[in-house]
Amino acid sequence: MMYDNVIRDVLKKYENGYIGLDEAVDILKKLSYEDLGFAKIDYNREVRRGFPEVIYCEGKTPKQVKEIALRMYEKGSNVLGTRASIEHFEALKEVCDKAVYYDVARIISIKSEEIMPTKGVIGVVAAGTSDLPVAEEAAVTAELMGNSVKRIYDVGVAGIHRLMSKVEELRKFRVIICIAGMEGALPTVVGGLVACPIIAVPTSVGYGANFHGLSALLAMLNSCSSGVSVVNIDNGFGAAYSASLINKIGE
Repeated sequence: MMYDNVIRDVLKKYENGYIGLDEAVDILKKLSYEDLGFAKIDYNREVRRGFPEVIYCEGKTPKQVKEIALRMYEKGSNVLGTRASIEHFEALKEVCDKAVYYDVARIISIKSEEIMPTKGVIGVVAAGTSDLPVAEEAAVTAELMGNSVKRIYDVGVAGIHRLMSKVEELRKFRVIICIAGMEGALPTVVGGLVACPIIAVPTSVGYGANFHGLSALLAMLNSCSSGVSVVNIDNGFGAAYSASLINKIGE
């Protein structure tokens, strides 16, 4: 981790007499967070959590996202921004040509350093094509966090033979992110077929009685399959973060 190395470098310089105590303390304070006035960037999060702070772009102006992302990049962080619009990306691209936009996932990223992918594979399984924005948010987030990811899309229960043809592949994953709208049945079905942990993501896809994903959320929370955990509606990012932590246990 980049900040771990910086801390070690500061302590070594102090130990060897290259910098004084006050200078060392000042450097370490600045590593904690930076106050931009409208945001406080938590640089220390990578040390605590293993991955830098993630920018939730929705509700922020393109200028705010640009300033946060650029400061993080200049400090050596890998940058990940979720729920980003093309306007957020274009503003950032003006000042950093390394910025990348994943349009379906609505994610922006800047890689300061490569993260070696894990041996274990995260499966991202989506019920329908309408669920792809959430599925891609999960898949891209997991990849940017250093995980190997395999996508299996459009295998909802309305045509369950499509899912059954993938059972052997499903059983090879270390953890599965399972995404569905409508009645939210897919995670329960998958949970009865595999031994690995499943993180279910309800989506807001569906007609009126779906209540913008609430019916899928309640169905997943009431799953009769063991080992199914549930995140918030449309929260592909949250599912990917949890899946990454599980996938990296023992790495």
